[in-house]
Amino acid sequence: MKILTSTFHTKHNTAPFSQIRIEDYQPAFEENIAKARAEIDAITHNPEAPTFENTIEALDFAGQALDRLSSIFFNLNSAETCDEMQKIAQDVSPLLTAFGNDITLNEDLFQRVKAVYNQKNRLNLTPEQATLLDKKYKSFTRNGALLSEDKKEILRKIDKTLAKLKLTFGENVLAETNSYKLHISKEADLKGLPDGAKEMARSLAKADDLDGWLFTLDFPSYLPFVTYIDNRELRKEMALAAGKKAFQENDYDNQENVKNIVKLRHERAQLLGYESHAHFVLEERMAQNPEKVQSFLNDLLEKAKPAAQKEFAELTAFAKELDGLERLEKWDGAYYSEKLKQELFSLDDELLKPYFQLENVLNGAFTVAEKLFGITFKEVFDIDTYHKDVQTFEVLDFEGQLVAVFYADFFPRKGKRNGAWMTSFKPQYIKNGVNERPHVSIVCNFTPPTETKPSLLTFNEVTTLFHEFGHALHGMLANTTYPSLSGTSVYWDFVELPSQIMENWCYEPEALALFAQHYQTGEVIPQEYVDKIKESASFLEGMATLRQLSFGILDMAYHAKAQTIDQVKDFEKQAMAIATLYPDVAENCMSTSFSHIFQGGYSSGYYSYKWAEVLDADAFAYFQEKGIFNSEVATKFKDNVLSKGGTELPMELYKRFRGQEPKPEALLKRAGLI
Repeated sequence: MKILTSTFHTKHNTAPFSQIRIEDYQPAFEENIAKARAEIDAITHNPEAPTFENTIEALDFAGQALDRLSSIFFNLNSAETCDEMQKIAQDVSPLLTAFGNDITLNEDLFQRVKAVYNQKNRLNLTPEQATLLDKKYKSFTRNGALLSEDKKEILRKIDKTLAKLKLTFGENVLAETNSYKLHISKEADLKGLPDGAKEMARSLAKADDLDGWLFTLDFPSYLPFVTYIDNRELRKEMALAAGKKAFQENDYDNQENVKNIVKLRHERAQLLGYESHAHFVLEERMAQNPEKVQSFLNDLLEKAKPAAQKEFAELTAFAKELDGLERLEKWDGAYYSEKLKQELFSLDDELLKPYFQLENVLNGAFTVAEKLFGITFKEVFDIDTYHKDVQTFEVLDFEGQLVAVFYADFFPRKGKRNGAWMTSFKPQYIKNGVNERPHVSIVCNFTPPTETKPSLLTFNEVTTLFHEFGHALHGMLANTTYPSLSGTSVYWDFVELPSQIMENWCYEPEALALFAQHYQTGEVIPQEYVDKIKESASFLEGMATLRQLSFGILDMAYHAKAQTIDQVKDFEKQAMAIATLYPDVAENCMSTSFSHIFQGGYSSGYYSYKWAEVLDADAFAYFQEKGIFNSEVATKFKDNVLSKGGTELPMELYKRFRGQEPKPEALLKRAGLI
């Protein structure tokens, strides 16, 4: 336990993963909470008059040992969990929630914060200090400091219950993902499946002591299956299994969890004086309120829906012509989309994958970052990791000074949740004149290597890597004083700008030439393939836009007003009807595995992916105008967006970079919708 309650004596103060035992976590949490509590008490009972330094600044640096422990534990609970970790998460989450409540509901502490806040106009604060003061004051007022004592107790109960419900929701989704396996023993059933995917399925079967081929709901296994398998019944089986995760009225069913989370979020918002959970959340977002989000989603829907309906009709006609299909179902979408793409552009993932070896793509992302921001990546082998697959890098500036430690974890495994994400094991901040550098990680679920081939990525996996790497750059290049304003600690509808803008380089011939080389011959990707990638970038974009909008619409339906939800499925169906193309599948429900809004931090915020797309399309248009590796534009982006974190309002930072507010036309033009 000692290892988790004292300073790490490791290279760059990195987490000593191999020295941590699972049984160390619980007592370490209890000790670090007690330490943090003592630090808070010292601020609260300071006999000196409240000042920015002894109250606001002190609060931001309080509980750092606890924050560090939490980041290690909860990151591993997503990337390398097990039953024991999940049990500890269930036990410590209420303790952390209670401690958070003890801070925000502490009347004496709030009075000190309020005293500083009331004199903010006389304090001559820097923009960053003014933002911190505003953020700290709101962290109290928006979380119950102004409530009566009896209402504070109700809030505590709600927060404690919500913390447990969100954890359980995520555990159920992971359990359902891991429990499904499709074992195929006849090779004839695999007709259409590329050799690489077959080989991976054989490796999975072998690992399970089975003959034949094994498929799971992990994305690198699932996606090739529903994209290429000719056997429609098998595609249906796989798609149904994915669609009914945590919707099977078994021990892992999330329907009641969804209802309870929605109900309690609304009650909490009302208790705090807000009309709904969405009103509460959006007050601290660029969008500001639900009406503005609804208007944004409806506006995009209006422009995208005709294109999506036209594309769906074309896809339906194509499937009918090819195979006599009368009705296109969800398990047909990826399959016929791929076939149509091949017919229109003579392009498919199998043609491209040999040019996207994972190691080369990663080095390509590094080279793009070097050309833009003057940083280099050096792989090192003396930094501890939590799994043998994890790679570690020192990130250095042009003078050889440490910018960050970077961890990369790319392949699926049993203890890792699905999807891809960026996280941090240590934030950047400046304390006692020392600029503490961040430790940043990206976690993905890419196609793993096989016995005969290295990891070869689909083009979608390439853009995913660049996306998460963009988030990582936001964390790595942070240069702020206070940890709570550092890196990705920005308004949620701004956080996707650095990630989404990086995807644009994947479509540029000048960038592709840096990393898209055939894994066997070293040949650079042919220009005709690059042209086809660019040409096909907006293929079925209307349908893809509609799908993403439907998720944002569902999120707002749950959170923008009081809801009485009898059946989760019925509610979902009704909410998404306006943006639905495929016939409904009775056995499937999206909400029960919609981790972004029910487990993660995107509730009332899923729209932000589209919102940030407007920003990224407009920002990249600036790069295109000046040159995609233009150092002047890159420096402006680094200095005004990446390094600034949440120190100022996002729109002010964006305008300082771009010289103007973003124009939605850039997105619509890129998407081929205008």
